[in-house]
Amino acid sequence: MPPTGSLIPADAPFSAQQEAWLAGFIAGIAAAGRRDGAAPDAPAATIDVLFGTQTGNAEFLAGELVAGARARGLGSTATALDDVTPERLAAMSHVIVVTSTYGEGEMPDNAGLFWEALQAETAPRLEGLRYAVLGLGDQGYDDFCQAAKVIDTRLEQLGATRLHERVDCDVDFEEPAAQWTAEVLERLVAETGASGGATEAAPAAVPQRSQWNKRNPYRSRLAVNRLLSSPRSAKEIRHYEFDLGDSGITYDAGDALAVVPVNDPALVGELLRHLGAGGDEEAAELLRTEREIRTPSKELIADLVERAPASELASVVAHGDRSDLDSWLWGRDVLDLLRDAGSAAPGLAELLPLLRPLQARQYSISSSPLAHAGRVHLTVASVRYGDRYGGVASTYLADRVDSPVSVFVQPNASFGVPADDDAPMIMIGPGTGIAPFRGFLHERAARGATGRNWLFFGDQHRETDFVYEDELVSLRDRGVLTELDLAFSRDQAEKIYVQTRMRERSRELYAWLEDGAHLYVCGDASRMAKDVEAALLSVIAEQRGRGDDDAAEYLAGLRRAKRYVRDVY
Repeated sequence: MPPTGSLIPADAPFSAQQEAWLAGFIAGIAAAGRRDGAAPDAPAATIDVLFGTQTGNAEFLAGELVAGARARGLGSTATALDDVTPERLAAMSHVIVVTSTYGEGEMPDNAGLFWEALQAETAPRLEGLRYAVLGLGDQGYDDFCQAAKVIDTRLEQLGATRLHERVDCDVDFEEPAAQWTAEVLERLVAETGASGGATEAAPAAVPQRSQWNKRNPYRSRLAVNRLLSSPRSAKEIRHYEFDLGDSGITYDAGDALAVVPVNDPALVGELLRHLGAGGDEEAAELLRTEREIRTPSKELIADLVERAPASELASVVAHGDRSDLDSWLWGRDVLDLLRDAGSAAPGLAELLPLLRPLQARQYSISSSPLAHAGRVHLTVASVRYGDRYGGVASTYLADRVDSPVSVFVQPNASFGVPADDDAPMIMIGPGTGIAPFRGFLHERAARGATGRNWLFFGDQHRETDFVYEDELVSLRDRGVLTELDLAFSRDQAEKIYVQTRMRERSRELYAWLEDGAHLYVCGDASRMAKDVEAALLSVIAEQRGRGDDDAAEYLAGLRRAKRYVRDVY
């Protein structure tokens, strides 16, 4: 997806009603197993729940699986996939894997090491293992739930036995995930002879989330909408502040805020007029608030190709080159594709089922609850191309907010300030990737943390694109920001990026890592994050002098220690 500020792929948390039902269901089973004052049973078997997560939903589901297993008399623990070695996996008897897919078919950040080891020729045989896999993803991507699919296949190749068929969940995953979970747990009870009562390991507690979620977002007043970049900049970066009022919403620095957008009424009206339904107010409200009309769905593309085989779209699809199709689609919306299909295009009734639900957009929070009480800040790039085209959420926030905005917090437990206030912290965040690190720095200042802090930041031009300059200079002057390295790529003939600055300060960067620094990266996944990792590996290899394999293992060790984490999109 194009970079639209610190945007994170959105998949929604459980509704409050579903959480309440599941909590009551589990509690009822646990109580039944303890009636008449009976002591908790010893677990009949241990179920290892392994999760791979990018935004926290897979981890949350893993916690619910553990609670459900314990309520049924099964021992259970939840573990990140990267914390499981092949040898440890081979010693397990029953495994449930819950994993999301990151980007175009990649493993989430806390599952990459696990997958590398699992697909290696040295991976052990797993004939004694029974397993099931649940995938979380977005059907808008070609490689839908790819991480879950390849793990499922590889476990079978290594001799493990599938105890239940994999289910691949789309963005509205709650109901299929709940059904799959119930079926898997009941099968495990039948296989292991579990008692059905709670185990002595721990009470059957269901993870709790805020009452404010995708199905019940909080209506927040947008208190501040301020342009950060210069009007002369090629970019439009804005600072937003949302008033939390009496919502009771809590968050941590590093979490994300999901914004439920509203489509541009002008585009809705133009689309309806093209469909001959200009006066249909019910359809207008549906298209404005519930359907994705900016980005055409795969289902719509397939339907239009079949209806209009002589169209330009059909010609591009016929070439079979995904990159060509992506290039052709860039800057085109649903209305453009209907016009391309001409008289063969579907009418309103036929079109609606082909449109994807309008999803919340998630942005990295750029504030700290300790320093900015009662508010959540975002740092967002407004996406605009041509006269009438723009990002759905970014232009909604910039141009069209005239009433409270529907929002909810998406926790990100793996991306936060070090618990140790003495630990050094290295942050690499060009452009809007600075968002969480602004929150991190204010958090450390409010906590009185003594750990050193180093920020690498950059953009195109210092004069027009140095966002939060005054704040960063102040934080440096106060001693909160120990080091500030800047890279403005177009202020000189030779382009300079944050990875350039990393290599220039190779010796100091490695010394910080050796001193226990936590390293964070935020921003564009397609190029920046890969270039930064390549630079990091180069720095490690140069300073250690032991070759590329040693550098890769050193970086893997940082990942395992949760000292190299990323928030990329």
